[in-house]
Amino acid sequence: MEILTTGEMEQADRLSIAGGVSGFALMLRAGQAVANAAADLAEKGPILVVVGCGNNGGDGFVAATELAARGHEVSVILLGERDSLKGDAALAAKGWKAPVLPCDLSALGSPALIIDALFGAGLNRPVKGDALATIEAIMANGAPVLSIDLPSGINGTTGAVMGAAIRATETVTFFRKKPAHLLLPGRIHCGRVRVADIGIADAVLDEIRPVTFENTPDYWNGAFPAPHIDGHKYKRGHAVVVSGHLTSTGAARLSARGALRAGAGLVTVLSPDDALGANAAALTAVMVRRMNGAAGFAEVLADRRLNACVIGPGAGIGEETRALVSTALAAGRALVLDADALTSFADTPDRLFETVRQSGGSDIILTPHEGEFHRLFSEMSNKHPFRSKLERVRDAARRSGCVVLLKGADTVVASPDGRATIAANAPPWLATAGSGDVLSGIIGGLLAQSVPAFEAACMGVWMHGETGREAGPGLIAEDLPEVLPAVLRRLYDRFGIDY
Repeated sequence: MEILTTGEMEQADRLSIAGGVSGFALMLRAGQAVANAAADLAEKGPILVVVGCGNNGGDGFVAATELAARGHEVSVILLGERDSLKGDAALAAKGWKAPVLPCDLSALGSPALIIDALFGAGLNRPVKGDALATIEAIMANGAPVLSIDLPSGINGTTGAVMGAAIRATETVTFFRKKPAHLLLPGRIHCGRVRVADIGIADAVLDEIRPVTFENTPDYWNGAFPAPHIDGHKYKRGHAVVVSGHLTSTGAARLSARGALRAGAGLVTVLSPDDALGANAAALTAVMVRRMNGAAGFAEVLADRRLNACVIGPGAGIGEETRALVSTALAAGRALVLDADALTSFADTPDRLFETVRQSGGSDIILTPHEGEFHRLFSEMSNKHPFRSKLERVRDAARRSGCVVLLKGADTVVASPDGRATIAANAPPWLATAGSGDVLSGIIGGLLAQSVPAFEAACMGVWMHGETGREAGPGLIAEDLPEVLPAVLRRLYDRFGIDY
């Protein structure tokens, strides 16, 4: 599903109005959707609506009017002066016939529900003064909170807390989600997110052409590599994973197992001499092959059937790993660069990016966590507290010429062409040693099956999150490949694939 920025949502409103739907009609439908959600959260008891002076407040006035008409006990507190309301918000306020209470925080009382209609998705400056005091009072009250569009105090573009923010029980948004519904910390503040249809036609998306999407199977199902009954292992590709030396072999084996479970027809761990015995003793379906240095790697890659590479998990940091990366790029292979492969270029990131450009490769994926991202893209790091993770990763993809996957609970994948996805399905127990190595392997296994790089990265992130859910609390990285078949079965059922 598409995700719309604040500007794109404003454009959707304008296009709808130009098509004959009045702005006030959109506000009425939005307020009614809020009232429906409020009635679900508070079947009885008083409801307090705290409104601001913008269109978000107008939605709040409509919701208050609708709830009162349904027999609920409703009060409205206005942050600001009623005379300052303009346009559709002023019209909505006229529909509220009961008194509007001033912003007296002692008047919050003990409601069954507070509707937060202070600010919408367009907040771009820290809250201060009465607004800050009101947000703090709402949170101190302890009542469940239903936020309109976004919890007040959250920046709709970045998900950042602008000084202070509501922690909602539920959030009602309209037409499509916004980035802050998925990016942290905004997602934590939203609670459950309900997307309401307010009469904006999907056809407006043809003109807006959004390039940000929630990372779900509905986005990438057309690229999913379903095996065919007449297929065989050689048609499903051959992934290779580069192993480090003797004391650093486990990460490569985790990655290789992930690639095999993700559907690669064959997987080989390329091992230096000192680690050959350790890898051979620990692996069965995954093959092991001797490989020493960049020259040995080039000999291996002379076989074009080996079509996807994973370099980085346990590979070691330094010139040897840099040479391996350059060799893979020169050979034109689909490539996942993770961990040590990224850190090896920390002092000379432009060397990596220039090599990528010279290779002309398009199926290259970088999979950093925040620390590795900062080393490669220091000018795009998160030093500024209100900078969007989404835009940082987009900028990194454009600069590097690679698909960039910035890991986290809100993993963002971006392509050099501007497309990006945000994932929201990773459980907290995925934060464990080796988990990222398995992710790299899953993506490598998808690349081996000729899935394009951007879609392979998006698929891998979603599948990795689902394996975490399937394995459950207490998982260790070794569990993840073993539960991947259950995740794949659910995907086959969802896509109507026989198995």
